Formats: sequence, structure tokens, C-alpha cells
Amino acid sequence: MTGTALVAVLLAASAGAREAAPESLLPQPKPATAPASPPEPAPAPAPAKGQTVDEAFGDIRMSSGEIVQEIPSLEGVWTVAQAQELLDFIPGMKAEGLNPSDYRVEALTAAIAAGEGEKLSKLASEIFVWLVEDLRDGRTPMDSRRQWFVVDPDADRLPTWKLLEDALASGDIAATLTSLNPKHPDYAALRAELATATDPARIKLIRANMDRWRWLPQDLGRQYLVTNVPEYMLRLTVNGRIIKSYRTIVGKPGRTATPQLAEMVEAVIFNPTWTVPQSIVVGEGLGNKVLNNPGWARNAGYKATKGANGWITVVQQPGPTNSLGLMKLDMPNEHAIFLHDTPSRHLFNQDARALSHGCIRVKGARELAMTMSMLGNASNRADIPAIQEEVSEITMSGEYTRYEMKKQWPVYITYFTMATDVNGEMKTFRDIYDRDKPVLAALDAPRQENRARETSEEAVEIIDDMQTS
Repeated sequence: MTGTALVAVLLAASAGAREAAPESLLPQPKPATAPASPPEPAPAPAPAKGQTVDEAFGDIRMSSGEIVQEIPSLEGVWTVAQAQELLDFIPGMKAEGLNPSDYRVEALTAAIAAGEGEKLSKLASEIFVWLVEDLRDGRTPMDSRRQWFVVDPDADRLPTWKLLEDALASGDIAATLTSLNPKHPDYAALRAELATATDPARIKLIRANMDRWRWLPQDLGRQYLVTNVPEYMLRLTVNGRIIKSYRTIVGKPGRTATPQLAEMVEAVIFNPTWTVPQSIVVGEGLGNKVLNNPGWARNAGYKATKGANGWITVVQQPGPTNSLGLMKLDMPNEHAIFLHDTPSRHLFNQDARALSHGCIRVKGARELAMTMSMLGNASNRADIPAIQEEVSEITMSGEYTRYEMKKQWPVYITYFTMATDVNGEMKTFRDIYDRDKPVLAALDAPRQENRARETSEEAVEIIDDMQTS
């Protein structure tokens, strides 16, 4: 399918989604350290004329100069029938790849037998909260999610206190908890695989990858790009269908391993330049090589400037030998990760493609660039020819051009070692970065409470992609 035909199909398929979608499709979560933080109450109104302070500010009390705000409770009043439904739900956690033994079955059974009261309500509420956190956010603590920089927005979108309140008000405990499962069909495929698996090692691997789906937003959206690093593939997905897939090259193991991110593609950059990192300019002597060998530098597309303080800056100009190829998708992030073309296209023929310095090289990147330019700016089929002509002229010009996408697309960089491949078959993929072991260990270890929502790992700025000789 050509880029033009592809865009026409996508515009038709996603018209409804585009009309309703905000400019940024990724939720913007608030930073938090606790997994179940309720939203902040709205600011209190100013006292109306004739009101006392107590009347005007309601539940906000002043004490020793401090403002204390009442927050929603994580403890509700449970009936025996509701607690029994909660108890009956727990064994089913095994089908979701979680441990029923984590949820204090014996203690809840005894509390139900003792009847309604504060003890039952407190225990049932605690167990409900644990179930919410594990189903919505994932059971694996953040320090076992290596290089995982996605901030899951679900705890803000579906706050624990509200789920508890709604479950008790409706009386449908099981439905509330079941609704938290990931919506992606690949999660359902893993769940089905778990139901028939008998090999202990395979069962553990399925459970680990089911939990990875919980680390992501419950719903990825109607249209997005997603790449599974160990699979070396990128998918363009609309309404649950893979419209187009591309081979990828990802980061080498070690410091340049590709991190996991969720970002927005804001623009397509045609004929990119590459500002060479100082680790190469100085550390590998490229700066002096460019200055001392002008003929070689010109052929390689390098330009160098040397400041009064001796600082050398090297920029590789646009062209067929540029390390970023002829395009890149601009998705600003602190890791300097993006998707781009490459002049070394023969490497896509290899099966093992963990070869880059962290960024993701895409086979067919020029087609992807044209597709994203049209998807990001076309409102209907009639817009396509003009955009296609404009982008073709930009490409042929050889000049650096940032082509903004008015309608931005989310891109998810994921890491699944067992998943449905682009052909719809369940496959296992080599754990190229050794990230399974800590997840498997965490799932076998006792459940950890008060888990952080964000990683404490520092961002590693990726240097991609050296073509210095």
C-alpha cells in the first residue's frame, strides 16, 4: 500500500476518533509518589458578605496557622454480602496472572464470619485497595521496572477512592474491579495463553508480560504508533488494527539500551542535521579530524567551528550520508530518543537488530515520514495531494525542515518478551536487555505496599547514531 493510499484509508477509518480527540492524546498525569492519591479539592471560595469564616469555608479548618483539607477516604462501610463478593472475586486473580494469596483470604473469611462492623469494613477496604492498585497499576514495584519511564495516568483517571465509593454505592464489587483490566487485545491474548499453559517457566513469562500491560495506560487510544523493542517492529495502529508495520533497529544492550517511553510525535523533520556529541567530538577525536582534513570532512558532510576557548562544535549536514538519514520523528523527551531513518539500511536484513546507540531506526522511514505528515495535517482526502506535493519538494530541497503536525500522535516504546507479533501469532522474543529477571522475582516476592508511581532511575541521554568513519 502506498503512503497516499494508506493515509486515505486511515483518514476514513479514524474520522470519528479525530473529531473527538484532543490535540495531545496522551494523558497528562500529576506527579505523585503514592499509588492511590486522590485529586486535590478545588480551592475554597472567598467568604460571602454576612457569612462567618466557618460557614464560608466548610470543612477547611485553621489550626496553628495551617490549612487542613479533608481528603476522600480509602475506607468504606461494607455489608457482609459485599465483603463476600470481594472474597469470591479473589480466586479469579490467578487468571489475571496475579497471586490470590496476596489478598488475605483467611483474614477476610474470618471477618465475614464475625459480621458487619468496623473490623470488616477496614479489612475489606484495604483488600479492595490492594486489588485496585495491582489490577490498574501493575504489581511490579518501580525499582524492578528497568528503564521504564512511562508515567501511567490511570491512577489519576480512575482514583482509588472513587472506585471504592462507586463499588459500594452500586454493590457491584466484581464489575468495578474487572473494569480495570487493560483493554488492548494483546492482553486478552496473553490471558488466554495463561489459561492453557502448563510449563512453569512459560507461566511465569506470561504473568510478567501481562503485568507489563498494566504499567501502560489502560487504553492506548484509537490511533498511535507502538514499537516492541525485543520484536524489532513498529506498528501504526488505528481502532485496534495494525494498518502498517515497519522493521526497526534498537539500542545495543548496556548504556545505550532503548528506554521505554510514552511521548507525542509533534513534527516530522526532513533532511535533519546531526549535532555530534562532545563524547565523539573530543573523546574520539572527530573535531580535530574534521578541522585537519577538510576534504574528508566535506565528503562526510561535517562542518566544524572552533571557539576562542578551543571548544569545537561539529554538525553533520543534511544528505544521504547523514547519520539520521533523510527524516526523523520529533518527539521531545529528556532521553533524546526519537524514530529516524538511517543510511545503513542493509542492517534491517539482520534478525538480531539491537545495533543502535538508543534511538529507533525505521525501515521505510521516508514512507512513514510522508504518512505522518499527511495524517498530522490532512482533514480529509482532498488535503492529501497538496501536502504530498509540499513534502516532496521539501525532501528534494535537501534543506533542514521541521514540518509540524497539527494533530499529534502518541508513540509508545514498549518491552514485551512474550506478545502477539505483527502477524497475530503469540511469540516469545529474546530478552535482549535482561529485563525479565527483576519482574519475575518481584511477582514471586511478597506484595509490596505504598509503591512509587514514577521511577527513580535517571534519564540517560542517548547518543545516536555514530557514522564518524
